[in-house]
Order: sequence, then structure tokens, then C-alpha cells
Amino acid sequence: MTASLRNRLELVAGAALFSTAGAAIKACALTSWQVASFRAGVAGLAVLCLVPAARRGFSARAALVGIAYAVTVVLFVQANKLTTAASTIFLEATSPLYIVLLQPLLLKEHVPRRDLRALAALAVGLVLVLLGAPDAGPTAPNPALGNVLAALSGCTSAIMMVGLRWLARGTDDSGAAAPAAVVLGNLFAFAAVLPMALPVAPARPVDWTLVVYLGVFQIGVAYALLLSALRHVAALEASLLLFVEPVLSPIWAWLFHGEKPGTWALAGGALILATTAVRGWSERAGPLPITPPPE
Repeated sequence: MTASLRNRLELVAGAALFSTAGAAIKACALTSWQVASFRAGVAGLAVLCLVPAARRGFSARAALVGIAYAVTVVLFVQANKLTTAASTIFLEATSPLYIVLLQPLLLKEHVPRRDLRALAALAVGLVLVLLGAPDAGPTAPNPALGNVLAALSGCTSAIMMVGLRWLARGTDDSGAAAPAAVVLGNLFAFAAVLPMALPVAPARPVDWTLVVYLGVFQIGVAYALLLSALRHVAALEASLLLFVEPVLSPIWAWLFHGEKPGTWALAGGALILATTAVRGWSERAGPLPITPPPE
């Protein structure tokens, strides 16, 4: 196997692991607060062990970005417990919409005209997903609230991504700063929602197995694979390969839970993903400036 093929397979494998979050969260009988807290605690330790660079990147800046990460992962778990996995991942994928709005304010970066056109398309997709909330069901007991939380996670994810750009500008070792922010963010999330996660009623062994899987593999191993691959894969190809995550996420939920998103939600999701893909296609630059953080 060539090094080039191995790097691409690592990228696809990492994105595929990320995509299992929704189905695994829904399969776990622990409460949303318990999943959010324990998953984050395990993930923080996993990334610390699997990504040695994280150990030298701790700073006040990394902690600030970690706060945005912590809010994002908690919202992501809450949304997945309330609405469909498809709606959650599609609404979180609107983060570029908020990045376009935040860049001029926080990073003093000019917004190209093509980004404004993409902004309009993403906004339409967002509205379609929100209006296309399915009827309540076993795996989506409150789709309306879940969709709102998922949309908020898209906003906080954008703040996190802009924060990572800011973090990279302020350090000579951006390869350590980003994973350090991920470690801190997970540990912050664990500590912040732990009071709501307690007490813990007796749970099935499979529930604890799912928590460990989510922390170690769905976040830790996946993030390590992405870090390894993104150093060697061009930005355009990487952005397209990472679309494995939003494509597979609804499929896992359908296979394991019989979950079917509504027609309008699928239409909105398709518009969001297509807009992001077209926007990525227009960016024919070198390596990705920031490693996409796990959620």
C-alpha cells in the first residue's frame, strides 16, 4: 500500500468513525447529560494519550477555544437525543454560515462575494431543516427542540473554528495548540455537566461500552487518524473525503434505529452539503490550515 493511499484511507476511516456518533448516542440508555459528560471525559484522556502533541500545547488561548468546543459537544449530544441524527449533522454543518459572519468581526478578514452567495444558500438549507422537523418518535422525542440545539451547535462550532484560526495565529506550534484545545474542551465538558449526570442509576454493560467507544474510538482514534492524514492530503481532496461523515451519519441511524428524516430535512441537508462541497471545490489551496475538531 502506498503512503498516499494510506493517508486517504486514514482520512476516510476517521470521518467514518465520526459519523457513528448519532447512532451510538441514541443506542446508549444513559441520559443525555451522562453521555455528554462521560463521553467527553473518556475522549479527553484518549486524545491526550493518542496525540502526544497535545501535551505541549496547553495555554490560556487553548483554554478559551476549549470552552467553545465544550459547549459544542454538549449541544451535539443533547440534540442527538432529541431529534434525528440527520437533522443534527445537517444543522451542525451550517457552521460555515456563522464563520462567514464572524470572520470580519473577530479576525478582521474580508468576506469574498462568493462566500456571501454560499451564505444565502446555507441559510435556506438551515430553514428547510428547521421547518422539516419530523414527528416525535422513539429516537427523536422532541425534534423541534433538538433542531434548535443542533442549530446552536453549528453556531458554537463556528466560534470554535474561528477560535482555532486565532489560536494558530498566536502560537509557533499550531500543531500542538489545536489538539490541546480539544483535550481541554472535552475535560471542560466532562466537569461542567457532571453535576447533571449524577447520580447514575445501574446501567447495562452495553451502555458503558458505548460510552467508552464514543470517547476512545469515535473521538480519540478518529481525531488521531485525521491529524495523521491531513498533513499529507490537499485541502480540496480532504474536504471532499470528510463528507463521508454527514453522508454516513443518517445511514447508521436508519440501519440501527430505523430512523427516517423528513423530506424537507433531507432537501435542506442536501442543499447544505452541496453548498459546502461547491465552496470547498473553489478553494484549491494547499493543506488545511486547521484540523477539523471532533464532535
